[in-house]
Amino acid sequence: MDFISNIINNIVSVGNDILWSYLLIALLIIAGIYFTVASRFVQFRYIGEMFRLLTDKETVSTGKKTVSSFQAFCISTASRVGTGNLAGVASAIALGGPGAIFWMWVIALLGSATAFVESTLAQIYKVKDGDGFRGGPAYYMEKALGARWLGIIFAILITFCFGLVFNSVQSNTIAAAMNGAFDSNTTVVGVIVAVLTAVIIFGGVHRIAKVTAIVVPVMALIYLVVAFVVIIMNIPAIPSVFALIFQSAFGLEQAIGGGIGAAMMMGIKRGLFSNEAGMGSAPNAAATAHVSHPAKQGLIQSLGVFVDTLIICSATAFIILISGDFASGAVGIELTQNALASQIGDWASIFVAIAIFLFAFSSIIGNYYYGETNIEFIKKSKLSIMIYRLAAIGMVLFGATAEFSLVWDMADLTMGLMALMNILVIFLLGKFAFATLTDYGKQRKAGKNPVFFADSVPGLKNVEHWKKDTSKQEGK
Repeated sequence: MDFISNIINNIVSVGNDILWSYLLIALLIIAGIYFTVASRFVQFRYIGEMFRLLTDKETVSTGKKTVSSFQAFCISTASRVGTGNLAGVASAIALGGPGAIFWMWVIALLGSATAFVESTLAQIYKVKDGDGFRGGPAYYMEKALGARWLGIIFAILITFCFGLVFNSVQSNTIAAAMNGAFDSNTTVVGVIVAVLTAVIIFGGVHRIAKVTAIVVPVMALIYLVVAFVVIIMNIPAIPSVFALIFQSAFGLEQAIGGGIGAAMMMGIKRGLFSNEAGMGSAPNAAATAHVSHPAKQGLIQSLGVFVDTLIICSATAFIILISGDFASGAVGIELTQNALASQIGDWASIFVAIAIFLFAFSSIIGNYYYGETNIEFIKKSKLSIMIYRLAAIGMVLFGATAEFSLVWDMADLTMGLMALMNILVIFLLGKFAFATLTDYGKQRKAGKNPVFFADSVPGLKNVEHWKKDTSKQEGK
């Protein structure tokens, strides 16, 4: 077993070195800049519109269950807001220094434009199913590029990455946090989380939507309130925290880590893990929304990147940097627990354990759905879904007792491969997202609630839903 484990670790290590040292960092930055400029800075021009759209009501009158714009936002945010915000940020600072936070901000500001493009494309090429709609990169690879084989490869990759590997990361962090706070047995914690996961995922996507619509806002608000209190308590230290972040980002002050290269790599790597912009995961949730125009979900998913990284990740970073304990040798959730405890007392360890449970468990739910919808893309099969559900529950149990480095390294490799495939594809298809945004903007300027039809954008082909004879389905 040790021999096989060493082989797997070596393969994962070599793969990560190639992806993250030579390909992905440059690609993510170039893509973010390109999509920002080509969309005329959509993530900044439409920031007010993004918040307005969260209150958009579903307009269907057929009596069938649908996923609202807000619920789709919560499913994707459930996957974004999780271990990456607490443990991921902590490991980025521990391994890359305070400057990693600057690069996390950069990739969020640029990546929000990438998120708009991929989620708008997911809406354009979504398809009808028994529960409403489904879609994502696999679907626009098949329909827009005529490359079903490419879509199948992506579907397999995202199912393995999110449904299995990422969920093992989430349960690993839950178990570590509970162990740190309560000295809990990691196997027992794994069993409890696995059972709770089974209860939710056997209920279907609408139960997922309802649960996350309640849990995500509540857990995020409580955590942010605590972070805000800590920041207010230490307001005189905030200018020095910002100075430390910027100095470390450009190699002017290396309190810890390997210089500007380490700061950039860890910041972008953990930023991508947390906000998922360009990875091709959030579009799977965006496609489920029942909206009158694809750009609506593009804008909402762009907002999700801001919420995740600029607000929640930053809150964790400030807590850690204010404490001054980031060079203590602790990594992951342990560092976050120690930092918060230094500010508000030992009870903070328990609070973080509860918070990480809520954050990570909601991520497990969102991650699971991404795998399910992509299995359905390959072939609708009740047996396949059942096997996947059991495998997902098994990986939750496995992750609780696995080594920290193994689950995170596997996550880095699989998400890197996903991002590489997805970004190259949306480079080719981005023009359709830009044209859709132009159509949306014109209708908003005219005082209309934007309504989309496939013939509004020249060159669109194989679009299943947005035909004029489907207008009644959207309440147009």
